[in-house]
Amino acid sequence: MTQFETIIPLHTARLKFGEGATEELGYELKNMGARRVMLVVDPELWQFGLVDQVKAIVEDAGIALHVFDQVHIEPTDVSFRQAIAAMDGLDVDAFVGLGGGSALDTAKAMNLYSTYPADLYDYINAPIGKGKPVPGPVKPLVALPTTAGTGSETTAVIVLDLLKLHLKTGISSNHVRPTMAIVDPLNTLTVPPAVTASCGLDVFTHAAESFTIKPFNMRPRAANPAQRPAYVGANPISDLWSEKAVEWVGQYLRRACYNGDDVEARTFMAMGSTFAGVGYGNAGVHIPHALGYPIAGLVKGWVPPGYHVTEAMVPHGISTALTAPACFRFTAPSNPAKHARLAELLGASVEGLSPMDAALELPGAILRLLRDVGCPNGLSAVGYDEADIPRLAEGGWKQQRLLVGSPRPVGEEDLRRILEESMVLW
Repeated sequence: MTQFETIIPLHTARLKFGEGATEELGYELKNMGARRVMLVVDPELWQFGLVDQVKAIVEDAGIALHVFDQVHIEPTDVSFRQAIAAMDGLDVDAFVGLGGGSALDTAKAMNLYSTYPADLYDYINAPIGKGKPVPGPVKPLVALPTTAGTGSETTAVIVLDLLKLHLKTGISSNHVRPTMAIVDPLNTLTVPPAVTASCGLDVFTHAAESFTIKPFNMRPRAANPAQRPAYVGANPISDLWSEKAVEWVGQYLRRACYNGDDVEARTFMAMGSTFAGVGYGNAGVHIPHALGYPIAGLVKGWVPPGYHVTEAMVPHGISTALTAPACFRFTAPSNPAKHARLAELLGASVEGLSPMDAALELPGAILRLLRDVGCPNGLSAVGYDEADIPRLAEGGWKQQRLLVGSPRPVGEEDLRRILEESMVLW
């Protein structure tokens, strides 16, 4: 007889949040005993003076510093190998990641593979990689996010593109979670509207998926604590973090996109990103992220406007958001009350509606948000057509580590229908 899970673990990074929190980085590194630090930065940040500011803070604390600034937007197996190789011959005892999710995930990867050298595929999640467990703790890592989106500053996952396979996948282990997150909303003020929108939509999908994912007590109980997955399923603890994140997205994302100098909006979106990171870092994500990986990985030629890139890419937040209306239409019957609550938090009126009708207000509320913040109008707007659906569905189906959390049983044919519905959104 199957025994179901009864235990809710909550792992997260230590958090310091607020305007000017960056100034306390040196203090925190010294408390960790750091003497030689690798600073991993998004190269775009040099032009805003933020890298120089952080360098000065660290060096003023008497800490030696190396800088790696070759972070690739949407990291790949190639960029990770280059970053890991940059550690050869260096003796560092701590890491600092400064930038968006790409910089933070690159810092996590450099920390992991320099501590426990291995083939890149060894730690990548099965069945794409070997899924070997990380042997033990890594070196301290302080994450300073400059975007409000990924929540990577609190999560136990590293995301990357596998170029030859045209897939996005990841490494999951509580050992790769940052030691501390320093979240300073002032560091997000220079983020352009398109990036703000994509990152904010990532906050939404993280939080909404973790809020609606299969509950923890409907999953088989782990044989021992070491075998319990990083993502345990929806639970009362993660629900609190995720629900609040969606509320702030509904209230502040449009404002942050329309006026980048709106400090209040930036503050609540930064907080929402962190809250969503805690929520999904505990509970997990499901169908939108499973489909978001092949949507990003199989991109043909679309270059996102508003990004300082020349190569084709579908930013992560957009890739997960494009199918979100259809995904949540599909999952609504699993828990109408939760879906209705998300619709309410996005501004929809559900008063007087039946539970199911209230739940089905969610796709429309998502569509309004996508349109208002300038999201592309469906998969066709980022270069896909009907002929691409089988490959996209196949790529999504390979993300079984995520699909196992779907609150409604989902098959590859269901993924095809969701993709069909997502070709044109409005």
